[in-house]
Amino acid sequence: MMIADHPIQLRTLAWSDYALIDSGNGKKLERYGDYMVIRPEPQCWWTPKYPALWDKADAIFDPTDEDDDGRWQFSRKPADQWALGWNQVKLYGRFTSFRHLAFFPEQAANWTWQTKCIEQRVAAGRTPHILNLFGYTGVASLACAAAGAKVTHVDASKKSVGWARENATLSGMEQAPIRWICEDARKYVQREVKRGSKYEGIILDPPKYGRGPTGEVWRLFEDLPELIDLCAQLLSDDAAFLLLNAYAARVSGPALAHLLAEAVGPDKGGRIDYGELTLVEQDKAPKGMALSLVPPREIGLSFFARWMKDKA
Repeated sequence: MMIADHPIQLRTLAWSDYALIDSGNGKKLERYGDYMVIRPEPQCWWTPKYPALWDKADAIFDPTDEDDDGRWQFSRKPADQWALGWNQVKLYGRFTSFRHLAFFPEQAANWTWQTKCIEQRVAAGRTPHILNLFGYTGVASLACAAAGAKVTHVDASKKSVGWARENATLSGMEQAPIRWICEDARKYVQREVKRGSKYEGIILDPPKYGRGPTGEVWRLFEDLPELIDLCAQLLSDDAAFLLLNAYAARVSGPALAHLLAEAVGPDKGGRIDYGELTLVEQDKAPKGMALSLVPPREIGLSFFARWMKDKA
């Protein structure tokens, strides 16, 4: 097995239903379909390029603490949910109390990569089985299924699993080969290891801290090594990938890479890449405004490491 000798940046650019329009003064201005929103982003120390545009935002998130809690302020009455799309996947945008809108747009770079890995296997006549842990509202699960995989989607939140199923219906994929499971991820994986289950791909996006449906406690720095070791035991002999993403502070791409390397072991071969997921500002001027001379800026949002058997 080889670990990449340098990190890579996976950049997410604007698409039809999402754009990072501008950033600065500790915030970012984004478009989610027809809604323009302002969210906190403390690392944006610079000055906005289009300050007049910020006054036209439909929603602003007002944080109450450093753990993402807070409330939204609206300039017009918002919809409870509205339809968005990414490639073949349709999903609902929602204003949550945790500053995000029921999905993480920077993950589009990972969705693209997962899709390519699966399409390679499908083209060779195989149907890979993918395990998506901490699957939230299911965009990655739906992207994998749309590419031709069977998927097991696991999340400890009943509400999140319900939203994921609604996204499946919106995508016309309610009959797709996806198992929706509301359970603590660690408990589920422990049971799968005992059963001797195997998967060709595993996706993990664990939070820094969380609780399972029956009170189980998850702490990233204490519990992640055991979970990764268990996941490595679930990889089939023909496995394609194991992808780990983390948003927690004090996590780095190299640390995640070395954790994967130790768990997967040298016998499976392949390689490990690691780096950062970023959002890039759109490269066109907002309607009615001149294009700024400042080039599109880039915001790093999470770190990842991924073991892969094939080059994707």
